[in-house]
Amino acid sequence: MLLLGFADDVLDLRWRHKLLLPTIASLPLLMVYYVNVNSTIVIVPKPLRPWLGFSLDLWIFYYVYMGMLAVFCTNAINILAGINGLEVGQSLIIAASVLIFNVTELFGGQWKAHQFSIYFMLPYMATSLALFKFNRYPSQVFVGDTFCYLSGMTFAVVGILGHFSKTCLLFFIPQIVNFLYSVPQLFHFVPCPRHRLPKYNKETDKLEPSTTVFHKSDLNAIGMAMYKCSMLYAMEKRFIKL
Repeated sequence: MLLLGFADDVLDLRWRHKLLLPTIASLPLLMVYYVNVNSTIVIVPKPLRPWLGFSLDLWIFYYVYMGMLAVFCTNAINILAGINGLEVGQSLIIAASVLIFNVTELFGGQWKAHQFSIYFMLPYMATSLALFKFNRYPSQVFVGDTFCYLSGMTFAVVGILGHFSKTCLLFFIPQIVNFLYSVPQLFHFVPCPRHRLPKYNKETDKLEPSTTVFHKSDLNAIGMAMYKCSMLYAMEKRFIKL
């Protein structure tokens, strides 16, 4: 993923390539999981146990889920990037959360898997802290997709081989919310600017939201439905305010 991230920085790959490359890169990881663990049984959350039981065997669909997890983790770090310290800062918070979780689980039956995860997280956090010193505002270095892809795949590796891939998603809640919020643009239901970063206003010395100009004719059926819903929501909000 470090190599693919460097290729993305140099070649400026399209979004469909950013989805395909992590999928290919996750295949060796899934092979390692198959050889060493090969467990497709998941513990069902307590509210659903009366209907599904204590555990559920997902069979091959669990491997599909882990492959999608690797793709999501790499792109989740990358999509929240571009502002000084944001790439490394969010990665440090996730890494600290994973490390605390692993330490608390060291006394359980899966202590070896969590010990393996700790071996990854400690050097990752140490190097990321040093990088954060130079990446925070005012930034002196640009980490690019190289660091984002490496960080995302690192979390995917420890989550999958540490056998807590479902718990790992809990540490990505802000990234999940951002992904859901960005779905209309990511799937081109509405036009999406090349870079969705805030723009700097010299007059106010502040960051302002990025905007894109489009016409109704540029929208497909789903985009038009979303546009009408947003307009109705804005009108209702304004009416309540009045």
